[in-house]
Amino acid sequence: MNREITQPRARSGMFAVQLSATRRGARLARLLATEQLRSWGLPLDDASQIIAELASNAALHGYVAGRDFRILLAVTGDTLRIEVADARGDRLPRLLDQSEAYESGRGLLLVEALATRWGVEHGPFPRKTVWAEIALTGS
Repeated sequence: MNREITQPRARSGMFAVQLSATRRGARLARLLATEQLRSWGLPLDDASQIIAELASNAALHGYVAGRDFRILLAVTGDTLRIEVADARGDRLPRLLDQSEAYESGRGLLLVEALATRWGVEHGPFPRKTVWAEIALTGS
């Protein structure tokens, strides 16, 4: 008889890494975070897309010469929290409506669609943290 081997899903855990605010840093953030989620036995699809978008935004819109961005994953019970902090607290993300998002700016629409909730926290100056949470129930 063949039995499927399953890895228990993490009920708590934390992962953080600081990377250069470049396209390469954003790509590495997605790869490292996805591997961490895999090691915790968590679903990857929605989280990986949110991580890619927030890390890309940090590298593109949160760039300050000589400053890095930080990604943090935290699992608490049935919630995965994704945080990306950058050094541009003066440039806050905003959700564009469909007409504004025709050419670009659709990333946060994707985050809003995939996340249970998301938002922005300020500080300490000059930093901001964009975060998103995903419910892990039923996974």
